[in-house]
Amino acid sequence: MVETGTIFTLFLFLCAAGMALAAVTPDRRNPGVLAMVAVPASLVAIVMSGDVLLSGRPFEAALWTLPGFGPMRLSMDRLSALFVFVTGLVFLPVSIYTAGYMGRYLGRHSLRTFGLFYHLLFASIVLLLSAGDVLSFFLTWEVMSIVSYLLVNYEHGKEENTWAGYLMLALGEAGTIAAALGFLVLLAVAGRLDFVSLKAAAAGLGDAGRWAVFLLTFFGFGVKAGLVPTNAWLPRAHPAAPANMSAILSGVILNLGIYGIVRVNVDILPAAQAGPGLIVLVIGTISALVGILYATTENEMKKMLAHSSIENMGIITAGLGAGLVFIASGYPVLAGIAFTAAFYHMVNHSLYKALLFLGAGAVDVSAGERDMDRLGGLIRVMPWTGLFFLVGSLSIAALPPFNGFVSEWLTLQTMLRSAELPSTAVKIVFALCGAALALTAALAVTCFVKAFAMSFLGHARSGKALKAVEVRRSMTLPMGMLAVCCFLFGILPTYVIPVMDQAIAPMTNQRIADDLVPPFFALDAGGSAKFSPAFVAEFHDLGAQTGKGILPGRGWVVLHQGAERNPVVFAMSTSYTVVVLSLLLIGSVLVIRALTRARTVSVKPAWDGGLRRLIPEMTYTATGFSNPVRVIFAAVFRPMTFDERKETIAEHFRTAIRNGRKEVHVMDRVVLQPLIKGLQAVASLLGRMHSGSVNVYAAYVFISLILVLACMRVF
Repeated sequence: MVETGTIFTLFLFLCAAGMALAAVTPDRRNPGVLAMVAVPASLVAIVMSGDVLLSGRPFEAALWTLPGFGPMRLSMDRLSALFVFVTGLVFLPVSIYTAGYMGRYLGRHSLRTFGLFYHLLFASIVLLLSAGDVLSFFLTWEVMSIVSYLLVNYEHGKEENTWAGYLMLALGEAGTIAAALGFLVLLAVAGRLDFVSLKAAAAGLGDAGRWAVFLLTFFGFGVKAGLVPTNAWLPRAHPAAPANMSAILSGVILNLGIYGIVRVNVDILPAAQAGPGLIVLVIGTISALVGILYATTENEMKKMLAHSSIENMGIITAGLGAGLVFIASGYPVLAGIAFTAAFYHMVNHSLYKALLFLGAGAVDVSAGERDMDRLGGLIRVMPWTGLFFLVGSLSIAALPPFNGFVSEWLTLQTMLRSAELPSTAVKIVFALCGAALALTAALAVTCFVKAFAMSFLGHARSGKALKAVEVRRSMTLPMGMLAVCCFLFGILPTYVIPVMDQAIAPMTNQRIADDLVPPFFALDAGGSAKFSPAFVAEFHDLGAQTGKGILPGRGWVVLHQGAERNPVVFAMSTSYTVVVLSLLLIGSVLVIRALTRARTVSVKPAWDGGLRRLIPEMTYTATGFSNPVRVIFAAVFRPMTFDERKETIAEHFRTAIRNGRKEVHVMDRVVLQPLIKGLQAVASLLGRMHSGSVNVYAAYVFISLILVLACMRVF
């Protein structure tokens, strides 16, 4: 059997070979060469991480030893492996898609540069997730941040793209500094760089130190995850980036922020109080609600998907927050279920968001348009893209049997389990967050009904949409791969959850596979220590053992039996659902055919309300569809009207008048703008100190000296 270290070396070799080939291959052939190297590299990453996930044998490799700080090392445990597995799963189809997509940039931008940075980004992400010490982690984090900035800013000739890339880099670096300060607090206690030493020493950290590490790392890594209030970069970066980079940005890079939060605040320094968990839960819920509100009212496809990414990162974070509260309250099983919901949703989001961004890129390539008000009718000319975009929309809208349903259902059930907590105040917070997340789920359905219907159904509302054609197979094939993954992760949760449980168990010290996926295929009428005979008999009557002896695994039912405080049992099975739906569909078709066999069918034009011709301007638009949401939540959006006038000749003659409505994002309005005004006021105050007088400066020095001496005397 090949060792994991050998596979890891092979992965790095492939990335290095990809960079070298990109540098020497002509632009015209570069996308194809990129796919030829990046596809096997993705497969190697999937095999390598899959081996660690399933076998539990961590990969360890020592690099160098820093005098006084211990060794630098690469280390891949099951938690890292889960993130690497998702990374490979997204890079694989995106690399194939790139071969067909990047041709649009030929002659305008350097495809050699893109190929070189693409492989460097892939290698830096896997190395980051495999870092076993602080220095390796931040070195690879910086490489990843800079390279992703360069790739997002690939079309650097446009001013808006440059500004978007700069904002992404600046906010990301601010978050990195905050996270690094959090690690410095841990280093001051541990005295060594490796994560194992940090974890061992973290137990001795006082309450003040714990809060400092939590706040610095949560909000620092939260920038990369796109959480409020520092999410401003995400809706600007996505429209600027090529579609394949948008897929990686949402499907992989946002996960790295989640990884940083989990590695520090769940693995190295788990919460000892409910406070940090509640903050994470509330921030996640606000991110989810704000994200979906702006996604529902946004008509530009990539911006809409970017806001939706904020929503999904919020749902993941809310699940993590619930898990932290359960850990601190002494409920490891519920914590395990909450973390399972969070990680499951992270995997699902990576899959369907990558699919939707690739679909948006296909529409952009074919129609040259991303404004949903000017699309429509694409399903007739782009049937494969339309089909796969529909799968992505159903998945992200959390409709069964697709994958989004499983993780969102688990998240909401986790919120309901808060009834077992002893604190009434904490239960109220959970109830409010649960209600907000339920509202988020409902708005997500509205958002993606609009996205699919306004883009692919009805009449084409512009000449560009009318001329669109299906994209080449190298672009539809990867979308199909992701659509299949969305379906499989939706109907096979009982096979996915036990694997995730193995990655989560070290953080909660509790396995939850039996609690969440009861082994109905193995249980007999006598039940087990966990499930009484009456309980087993009741679910056997419902058919939970159907497939026993034929199918592998534990069963097809996801179920949790509450404790004494909340004895409610929640259960679902997307696996049985898809079987029953298929049988119903086939049966219905057969019955209808049998009943209508003797009938004569005549086809007539559809009734159009008496109009001579239904023109595109008469049809529903994306703006009209989302307007009720805009009206209901006007207090959140608070659009501002502006009035700009140009005058001449001593302001006696007006040459131009421009009126309009402008929306400022609620987070910019409530958090960032007051913060910027405060900083400007402080800067203005400091600016007044520059009088130019030597005597005044001497007075500053004298006052400062007195203050320092006073502080030394007091402390």
